[in-house]
Order: sequence, then structure tokens, then C-alpha cells
Amino acid sequence: MLVLLPPSEGKAASGRGACLKPESLSLPGLAPARAAVLDELVELCRADEEKAREVLGLSVGLAGEVGKNAELRTAGTRPAGELYTGVLYDALGLATLETAARRRAAASLLVFSGLWGAVRIGDRIPPYRCSMGVKLPGLGALGAYWRTPMETVLPEAAGGGLVLDLRSSAYTAAWKPKGEVASRTASVRVLHAQIVDGVEKRSVVSHFNKATKGRLVRDLLVAGARPKDPAQLVEVLRDLGYVVEAEAPARAGRPWSLDVVVTEIH
Repeated sequence: MLVLLPPSEGKAASGRGACLKPESLSLPGLAPARAAVLDELVELCRADEEKAREVLGLSVGLAGEVGKNAELRTAGTRPAGELYTGVLYDALGLATLETAARRRAAASLLVFSGLWGAVRIGDRIPPYRCSMGVKLPGLGALGAYWRTPMETVLPEAAGGGLVLDLRSSAYTAAWKPKGEVASRTASVRVLHAQIVDGVEKRSVVSHFNKATKGRLVRDLLVAGARPKDPAQLVEVLRDLGYVVEAEAPARAGRPWSLDVVVTEIH
């Protein structure tokens, strides 16, 4: 099983230990594209702070993020699983998993990134600020930029197993499963159901959506679940206590759509 995750804007304030070693990152087929994004981002942030803030969509209060980007090559690093600290990762709680579940996480979780394309949770990277929605002057929109290298690398990473896609819309732009890979891909949406004036209404709540996805991944890792396809995933999630509504694709070569329906927000 390959689990596709978004990154988080929330990150550890600093790295620790050795500086970045690009050649050590997983998915080496992305190395040339990573080098190009890194070079342009560092150059932009070193040359013009105001322009860098504009390109990166940062407020004046976040100007310090530009300085971090300028020093990416020499900054200390952390495993990606420690670096990201947002709602999804807090709920996932990688640091509190037992050994077997942590091994499963290292093998199955893949975090998408505007800067790195995608990394595994054990890859050591420095704190940075560069979302997939950024348009770098020399490379253009990063979502579109990453599509070409991803087309080769991601199907190889997926192998022959289930692909569980929990990415936000900005990060799905970088790679959309096609053909046979798409047929064993499940895209998950979390819906909050509540009764209003006697009628059930459903909505997507951003914070709760992320937290639920984090808990869902944690539960799969702890259970040691190994669903081979979306249909088996639905059964596993229901066994774990989730309310799941599944929609098989109307045509072959399309992903499954899964709605996880919850009634409590926490």
C-alpha cells in the first residue's frame, strides 16, 4: 500500500544534525527536478526578499521564512516525519507508533511537496516554505512542473498495490494516477454529517478533515492492514469502525471515491 499525503505549512522551527544531502532522498528519479526547484528557490530568496515574499505568498510577518529558504543547502535537517507538524501529522502521531507500525509507515507513506516533489517520512530535509501552488519565475507553476517527472517515478513507487490518496487539491495537480494504477487508487474525502431541522446535512470541515485522515492512517498502520485494492480498503475501514460510502468508478482506469462520514468534530 502506498499512502499519498499532503505536507503541512506547520513545520519544526529548525533542523538538527547534518545538512541536506540530495542524493540520499528517496525516489532518485526526481533528483534533476528537485535540483532545479532548489536552485531557483534559493537564488530567489537570496536575491530579493520582497519579491520572494510575493512569489511565495508570504505576509510581512513571515519574512523569516525567506531567510530559511536562502540557507536550505546548509541548514540542519530532520526526517520528514518529524518536520511536518500540522493537524494531520499531529493526529497521525508517528513518534508514538510502536516499532512494527513505524516500519510500515516508513515503507508506505509518501509526502508531496512543492520543493521536493515527494519524499518518504525518513528522508532528511530542512525546514522550508514553498507550496505546490507557487509559481517560480523560471519554472512556472510547480503543480504543472512536477507532472512530467512524476509520470515515471510514481507508478514505479506504487508497484502493484493499493494507492490511498489523501492529498489536498493543490497537491493532486502534481500527479494524477492513470490507467491500471488509477483502478487501484482510492481517493478519500471526509464529510461531517449533522441533523439540521430534521434533515441530514453534510459538509467538509478543513481542520477536522485533516485530523480524521491522520487518525485513519494511524489506525491502518497500527492494525497492520494490507488491503490490495479499494474494495478491500472499504472493508478494512469499516472493520476499524469508520462509516464509509464507496463509489466505484463508472469506467475502467479511474480512481475510486470514498467518503468517510463522521458525526463528531474533534
